[in-house]
Amino acid sequence: MRHPSPVPARLPQLRYARISLLTHTEDEWRLRSRDAAKELWKCAVLEHVRAELRRVLGFIAAAPREPLLFHCVAGKDRTGLIAALLLALADATPQAIARDYSVSAENLREGYLRRYADHGRDRILDALRCPEEGAYNMLEFLERAGGVRTYLAQIGVSAEEIARLRARLRD
Repeated sequence: MRHPSPVPARLPQLRYARISLLTHTEDEWRLRSRDAAKELWKCAVLEHVRAELRRVLGFIAAAPREPLLFHCVAGKDRTGLIAALLLALADATPQAIARDYSVSAENLREGYLRRYADHGRDRILDALRCPEEGAYNMLEFLERAGGVRTYLAQIGVSAEEIARLRARLRD
């Protein structure tokens, strides 16, 4: 792993699990995601990485009822997908889910502009773009599958796990 997480070393009192949502390496991730339009990326993920999504959601469902953090390298696309699924499962409105995703770009902007100052402002801002349309397309994909609960059941998330996820989110 080229960039291991600093969490285990800096916070040894936390239980930490690294679960890859999409790929085993960063290079593989770049190759897979380079041609996906941001507006359709989440739909492609829902279609093609069902086992990985099931593993991540199963881990969250089995986690103790205490604070839980999930993240990815950038903190917007893979993290945003899991957050959007969980928000949909908690019956958040489509508008709230889309807004939550789109605000990611605003929240990450200054840190990324500093971190990658030598990459050019326009390139960074384009990479950070989190279009609401991407969240709406994902929600439409889920509706065509019969809704978020049906989709989760189709990918192997058990009824008990779905109930635990919903309870965790709604309490």
